[in-house]
Amino acid sequence: MISIDIPAVLAGTRTVAVVGWSVKEDRPSHWIAEYLEKEAGYRVFRVNPAAESTEARPVWPNLGAVPQPIDVVDVFRAPPHVPEIVEEAIHLGAKVVWLQPGAENEAAAAAARAAGLTAVVGQCLYARHKAWRADQAD
Repeated sequence: MISIDIPAVLAGTRTVAVVGWSVKEDRPSHWIAEYLEKEAGYRVFRVNPAAESTEARPVWPNLGAVPQPIDVVDVFRAPPHVPEIVEEAIHLGAKVVWLQPGAENEAAAAAARAAGLTAVVGQCLYARHKAWRADQAD
């Protein structure tokens, strides 16, 4: 098992791209993006080529369209789609790829690590952030 300093990742994060963001409010990708933006204070970029952008909530069709550097690429896509997302994250110079439960792809994670990125696999960013915040409050 690869050891990752999750608190350091969370503390060093300013921008998060949520790939596979859903317009459906009951979907984890939707409410986790809301949490990361409104409660955690990160700058969140929603990425989904099928979702419509609004002035209040812009949505980007892919990582390459995001207008600034991304610290964490938080992936909510099925495992077969993950390698392409990881390749784009590597190309764009992201620091971390976070493969949420259901998006696990060990080969893509290994490619990210080989390129110098941190890869978190099968852990929920929301749950880890909430736990980290609770630890900070103690």
